[in-house]
Parts: sequence; C-alpha cells; structure tokens
Amino acid sequence: MEKAVTDKRWFRLIPIAFITYSLAYLDRANFSFAAAGGMATDLDITASMSSLLGSLFFLGYFFFQIPGTLYAAKRSARRLIFWSLILWGFLAMATGMVSDSRLLILIRFMLGVVESAVMPSMLVFLSRWFTKSERSRANTFLIMGNPVTIVWMSILSGYLIKAAGWRWMFIMEGLPAIVWAFLWWRLIQDHPKEAGWLTDSEKSDLAEALTDEQHNIRPVRNYAEAFKSWLVILLCLQYGLWQVGVYGFVMWLPSIIKAAPDVSIIKTGWLSSIPYIFSAAGMFTASYFSDKYQNRKDFIWPFLIIGSIAFYSSYLIGPSNFWLSIVLLVIAGAAMYTPYGPFFAYITEVLPKNVTAGAIAIINSFGALGSFAGAYLVGYLNGVTGGFSASYLFMAGSLLISAIMMIAIVNITGKRRIILKPDIN
Repeated sequence: MEKAVTDKRWFRLIPIAFITYSLAYLDRANFSFAAAGGMATDLDITASMSSLLGSLFFLGYFFFQIPGTLYAAKRSARRLIFWSLILWGFLAMATGMVSDSRLLILIRFMLGVVESAVMPSMLVFLSRWFTKSERSRANTFLIMGNPVTIVWMSILSGYLIKAAGWRWMFIMEGLPAIVWAFLWWRLIQDHPKEAGWLTDSEKSDLAEALTDEQHNIRPVRNYAEAFKSWLVILLCLQYGLWQVGVYGFVMWLPSIIKAAPDVSIIKTGWLSSIPYIFSAAGMFTASYFSDKYQNRKDFIWPFLIIGSIAFYSSYLIGPSNFWLSIVLLVIAGAAMYTPYGPFFAYITEVLPKNVTAGAIAIINSFGALGSFAGAYLVGYLNGVTGGFSASYLFMAGSLLISAIMMIAIVNITGKRRIILKPDIN
C-alpha cells in the first residue's frame, strides 16, 4: 500500500479509537479514587462491600462480552459503541447521585454490561483497517488509552474530589462520553469500503493486503470448534491470570498510596499517575519493535515475569520503605501493561479470521473474570490482613503462572501443531 493511504488511516482512525477507549476506562477506573476519597464513609460501605463494588463491574463485563462482540463483528461495531458510549456516560453520572449502596451494586454491574463489548469490538474494528505489519502498534494506541487516561484521571480526580467531592467527580467525568458518542457516529465507518475519504484503488489495495495475510490460516467450521481448541482455552486462562495482577493493581493502588502517613488525596493522585506514564512508554516501545521484527512472543512473557518479580520484591520489603515500594509498584505497573499490543496482535495472527471476533471476546471475557478476582481478592486480602503484603504475593503468583502459560502457548504454536480443526467442506 502507498504511504498516503497508510497515513490517512493512522491520522483518521487511531485518535478516535484512542479517545473512545480512554473514556471507557475513565468511567470504570475512577471508582478507585472515590473509594479512597470519602465515598465509603458517606455511604457506610464496609471494606468487604467496597471490594465487591469495585469488582462487580467485571461480572457484567464477563456475561455480555461475547454476544456484544459477535453483534459488532456481524452487524456494526459503529452502532454498538455509539449506544455504549451514551449508556455508560449516564451510568457513570448516576454513580455520583446515589445515596444507597444497594443501588450502587446495580449501577456497577450495568456499567460492566454496557462496556463489555467495547474493547474486543474495537480490536475487531482495527483488524479490518490495519494489516499484520501494523496491527501491534494499532492495538497499542487503542489500549494505551488505558494508562494514559489513568495518568490524567488520577491527577484530575484528586483535584475534583478535593474541590467538589466524589459525587461531582463522577458526574463531570461521565458527561464527556455522551458528547463523544455523537462525534464517534459522525466520524467512523465499519469497513474501509464505506469510507468516503479513501479512493477506490486505496480500498482495493487494503482489502487485498488483508486477504493475503490469511492465506496460510485455514478457516474453521464455527465458533464452537474454535472455543474447544487448546490454543483458545490456554489463552483464556493465561489472560485471566494476567488480569488478576492488572486490576488488583489498578483498583487498589490509590488506597495503597493513601494509607501511607501524611499523603493527601491530591498527592495520591499524582503518585498514582506515575506507573502509567512508564506504562505508556513501554507499550509504545514494545509494539514498535514487535511490528518491526514481526516477533510477538518475546514482547509478552518476559514483561509478565518482571511484573511478578516487582510484586514479590514489594512483599519482601513490606511497609518499612514507602518510596522503595512505590518504585517497585511503578515497575510492576509498567511491566504488566507493556505486552498488550503484541498480545492482541498475536491472537489475530494465529487464529482464522472467521472466528477471530468470537475468540477475542471469550479470551477477554476470561480476562474480565481475572479482573473481578483481582479487584475483589486484593481488596479482601488488604482488609483481612490490615496491610498489602499478602495481596502483593497474590498478584506476583498470578503473573508468574500467566508468564509460564504464555511460554507454553508459544511453544505449542511454534511447533506448528494442529490446534484448530480446519473446515474442509
């Protein structure tokens, strides 16, 4: 493809995808700041209830991910994400208006439901617009909305809670998703063939390139055949364990920092943002070299091991050295985020195109279960032990097992074993 069409796609689509996923992540992750900023006291929420509320999002996320993603793949990602933006914006704002923790349970669950298909649908959407040599970077720019959002959200939320309270934080951070929904609808098309900003030859060249990269991967009969494969099952388990560490970290980092002596909510916001600055840099660097050398595996499992070592080191030093603990948490956070782009590029390259959407959905669903377990169990361990050492050990173990499983997956696919039964009809 010519450089002109390549530039068009990057400049037109990537900023929109980035902003959309950023808004989704804003409205799920700001709960951690509300928990550290007075919501638990105002609503009389116990430590165990706070853990449940922080993790309930991921149950809704798990149950509705596959049907939502299949709708996006077979019908329209554009329409699905439009309505999701509006609904999650309203639900996020409603979180700031509740006075009963029982209603908060329903809102958190429903927020997970309406956001459930956004990430896999966006990955499917990008796979229609970007080729194999570009896909790790495209995926990374999408998922980079996660750490970049937490950087500015951490700082902004600290100031908003200080100035107006946690209720106004939810209201003011939920409104942009509703406004953005209408810009998304106007600017995005589902397929390159629908894009008025591409010429006919540019559309043809892109379609040919996307078709050529699948010629060595035979389609399988149906989704059920793909879901029964050892490759998909192992990826589900591996990704679920990975997300135990990620969301145990994301949902409880502000509380971990706020528990230190003489740390205000504003200082908590600034310190909480640091790991995500390094995460964004790591994600961009790994995706660049992963695409350059067309190597996915060496940019996934080594970073999970680094994250595991950092958490285990935090466990060993205990609460005695706050600043060393912060450095280790920065390393852990950056290491966990760095492999996202290569990982999702890997999935689209080892699975047949006709089942990629469903496979991404089920793998991400198990990631949601891991997220639920991480968010809930880390909070539970913090509550029952009165400290953070046990949760550090828990996250270290999850990441280590995830890294070992990724090594096993790479070895299986590297030996070219028949993992999916091809459709011979």
